[in-house]
Amino acid sequence: MQEERDTVTAEYNYADAPVVLSAEHVSKSFKLPTEQATGLKQAVINWTRGIKGYKMQQVLKDISFEVHQGEFFGIVGRNGGGKSTLLKLISQIYYPENGSINVKGKLVPFIELGVGFNPELTGRENVYLNGALLGFTTEQIDAMYDDIVSFAELEEFMDQKLKNYSSGMQVRLAFSVAIKAQGDILVLDEVLAVGDEAFQRKCDDFFTEIRKDPTKTVILVTHDMGSVKKYCTRAMFIQNGEVVAIGDKNSVADQYTLANIEAEREKEARQREEIAKKGGYPNGLNERCPVLRTYALEDRVYTSADTFRFAVEYQYDEPGDFYLAIAMHDIRRGGITYDTGAKVLKMKDHGHQTVYFELPLRLFNNGEFRLFTSLRTPSIKDPNNTDLLAVAIDDNACTFAIRDPRNRDYALLNDTALTITQTDADGNPLPVAETAAN
Repeated sequence: MQEERDTVTAEYNYADAPVVLSAEHVSKSFKLPTEQATGLKQAVINWTRGIKGYKMQQVLKDISFEVHQGEFFGIVGRNGGGKSTLLKLISQIYYPENGSINVKGKLVPFIELGVGFNPELTGRENVYLNGALLGFTTEQIDAMYDDIVSFAELEEFMDQKLKNYSSGMQVRLAFSVAIKAQGDILVLDEVLAVGDEAFQRKCDDFFTEIRKDPTKTVILVTHDMGSVKKYCTRAMFIQNGEVVAIGDKNSVADQYTLANIEAEREKEARQREEIAKKGGYPNGLNERCPVLRTYALEDRVYTSADTFRFAVEYQYDEPGDFYLAIAMHDIRRGGITYDTGAKVLKMKDHGHQTVYFELPLRLFNNGEFRLFTSLRTPSIKDPNNTDLLAVAIDDNACTFAIRDPRNRDYALLNDTALTITQTDADGNPLPVAETAAN
C-alpha cells in the first residue's frame, strides 16, 4: 500500500519539473491529389479552368500541450486522428504550417521499426549507421554499443549481414538501438509489443525502470490502453486532429475506449441503413426474423461494481414458443465467458418488441466483452432442444468495456471472485507473512 501511495505522489510531482517539450497552436495540412494531368497541355488547361488537381486535408488543428522532464506521456487516438503526424512533427521529420514545437535536450525518435537500417551491412555497422542518423558521434555510439548488443541478445551475430537476420532479430536490434540510445527524450510509436514473449518481458522491465529515472522522458503513441495505464503518468487523446482530452491517464484511456465503442456503433448504423436500402437482411437474420439486435442502455465504461444494462430488439410474428439465448464473448482473451442456454429466456410477446436485461459485473477483471443474441424455436426432432432461427452478430451485437483500478488485466476473473490460498498439509490456511516468506 505504501508503494502505491509513493507512486501516486511521484506522478503528481512532474508538474514541478521543467518543460522539455512544448507544442503551441500547431497545425498541419497535406495536399491530396484529386486528379492527375497526363501532360503539360492538360496541366495548362486545368490551370486556366482553376482546377488545382488536389484538395487540402487538415490533419492537425491548433494542437497545444506540454511534457515535463521525467514524464511517461501517452498519446492515444483512433487511426487517422493525427497521432503519427504529430510524432513526425515532434521528431522534425515534418514541420508545422502554424505554431511551434520546442524541444529541450536530445530527442531519440523511434517511429518505424528498422528505418535507416541497411540489409547489406552487418549488425555492428547498422548500429553505428542508425546512431549517426540519430545525431550521435562515433565516440557516443562506442559508449552505448555494448548495452545495445546486450539488450538485443545478439552478441554472436553482430558481424553478420542484417539480411541474414530473422525478422525477430532485426526487430530486437532496431528496438534496442532506440531505447538504449542515451537520449533525454524517447519517442515511441506503437512498439511495446515487439519481439517474442521473453523479449517483451525484458522491454517491460526496462520501461518499469525508466519510469523511476527523473531525467528521462518518454512519449508513447499506442492503441493499447493497458500500456497507457501501466506506464504513463499522463495521457492525451487526439481525435480528428484536435486534442479531446489531456490529463489523468485513466480518464483519457476510458474516454478513448468509449470513442471506439461509439465509432463502432456509427459504423453499424451506416451498415444497417445500406442493407435496408438494398432490401436485404443483415448477416444472421432472415425473412422470419428480420430484426434482432442487442444494444447498451448507457454510453460509459463500467467498473466491476456496476451492473450492465442492455436491451434486445426483435421481430418474430409466427405463433408458438420461441426463446432468446445470449452469449458473452471475451474479445481480448477469446472464448465464451457465459451463455444463458437455449431454453432459459422464453419470450411471451410476438411481433416487434424490445426486452431489457441486466448483467452484474462483479466477477470480471478489466476487458472488452461482446454480447451475441440468438432467437430460437423448439426443435422438431428433439423436444429438449431448440433450433437456431436467427442470430444478432456483426453490427447487431453489443460491445462494452470494464475498467476498474482495483482489477488486473490478465485473467478473466478478478480477485474478489476467486483467490487461491496457500495451506499447510492438513488444509489449514497459512498466515499471510508465512505465505510471503515461502
